[in-house]
Amino acid sequence: MCVVTYLPLPEGGFVLTSNRDELSSRPVALAPQAYTLADELVCFPKDPTGGGTWLATSGTTTVCLLNGAFEPHLHQPPYRKSRGLVVLDYFSYPSPALFTDRYDFSGIEPFTLVIVSHASGTPALHELRWNGTQVYLRNMPPQVAHIWSSVTLYTLPMAELRKTWLAQFLYKQPHYTAADVFAFHQTAGDGDPAHDFVMHRPAYGLQTVSITQVYHRAADQQMRYLDLSA
Repeated sequence: MCVVTYLPLPEGGFVLTSNRDELSSRPVALAPQAYTLADELVCFPKDPTGGGTWLATSGTTTVCLLNGAFEPHLHQPPYRKSRGLVVLDYFSYPSPALFTDRYDFSGIEPFTLVIVSHASGTPALHELRWNGTQVYLRNMPPQVAHIWSSVTLYTLPMAELRKTWLAQFLYKQPHYTAADVFAFHQTAGDGDPAHDFVMHRPAYGLQTVSITQVYHRAADQQMRYLDLSA
């Protein structure tokens, strides 16, 4: 949930990959499986603590969560609802616009959602940010690559450095595969574990605990999951 890339694939496909950074003391997530939500099958890894997730996908929609909105915020529990449940709630709404207009965001800690609608041949990409008082929704061009880093863990210079690493990867591998992107999420960085894609900050008990990827192209859709917590 703390670094996410969206990369387009030929013929309207895409690959979305998320590195989840968490407290190493947090219980290990349950491996992805399919659940029925709003009368459709939705596949996601489940957080056993709150019952939510950071990345979920169905035959029509993929939703990914990052903590924080535009800038770091003060953590002020208790909150009314876990952000991981917001991801699952999204599947009860037919579009990002209706979710933005009708969902009750009050009492939820700030977050960012990356939403890919892929019921038709060409994906539609959206970014939704909730800063604790207001929700912002914008359309993103689905034909170009994008990267997000959680503002709660990464400074602006760190986020810009990650953009550079992605640009270098795309330059070296313009005809990337989903496997190439997954490997990039395992190895990207400059050797500093504080801000490499696979992050480790032992003084704070934080580390990258898993990598989750959704691959979608025509009728072929897959989720790949790697548990790094062991």
